[in-house]
Amino acid sequence: MNEIRVDLRNTTAQERKESQRMAQLVFQLNHTMPMTEEYNNILKEIFGDNLGKGSTITAPISGVCFNKMKVGENVYINANLLVMGRGGVTIDDNVQIAANVQLISNNHDPYDRMILTCKPVHIKKGAWIGAGATILPGVTVGKYAIVGASAVVTKDVPDYGVVVGNPAKLIKTLESSKF
Repeated sequence: MNEIRVDLRNTTAQERKESQRMAQLVFQLNHTMPMTEEYNNILKEIFGDNLGKGSTITAPISGVCFNKMKVGENVYINANLLVMGRGGVTIDDNVQIAANVQLISNNHDPYDRMILTCKPVHIKKGAWIGAGATILPGVTVGKYAIVGASAVVTKDVPDYGVVVGNPAKLIKTLESSKF
């Protein structure tokens, strides 16, 4: 997987303006009555066509680059999601994400902190991400995999794998025939 490097010193006026607009929309979402037409309209403005049918995102949310995030159908995302989306975040259909999860697709160069190093995060179909888990840049969580609460995922999780801990380690594999 190729790393993308972004020099924050070179952002354009248009990029800064869009970032500000998104920050204001996220603030507005976080202060709007959920399950209302107004709430749904703000979600639509933040995610555009990248929010699948039947998916729920519970406020509050925080982060940047929500325009680089794609959420499939019938996804449930609980409160306090943090998305650092510069490297791209893809969430396939039927994923469940518990509260206080962090999806981090970018980091800083250790020698030049104004350079972001970006790799996409991909959460495959039917995966379940436990409360307080952190998924780091470049990680793919396999289909129907489970990431335990508070796990810090630094490496790919195989399909049907169950990982826990910091750093997350594979502790078992679910029976694929049961899905």
